[in-house]
Amino acid sequence: MPHTAEWRVRLHLFEDSDGTTKAHVVLDTGTMALTGHGTAHCHPADADVPEIGDELAAGRGLRNIAQQLLDIAERDIEGVGAPRPVARQVTGWSM
Repeated sequence: MPHTAEWRVRLHLFEDSDGTTKAHVVLDTGTMALTGHGTAHCHPADADVPEIGDELAAGRGLRNIAQQLLDIAERDIEGVGAPRPVARQVTGWSM
């Protein structure tokens, strides 16, 4: 059966005076909302490049949401009677 859905993501970035960038991510699926957080810290010896802090904090916040989604999917898989996967299959280049 075909299925189409639209999920909305709101990502807010905040930088503190101490060089810490924080990301607050909200994923709204229409039936549930997940909230994720990520942070990045600029080392005092590093050049102040706000875009890098934004990228790191946003990426970490989105990775937090991704982990929540994977955990929910695994519970849902078990809920329909299938065994929980022993190990996640990873494709593509390792990081």
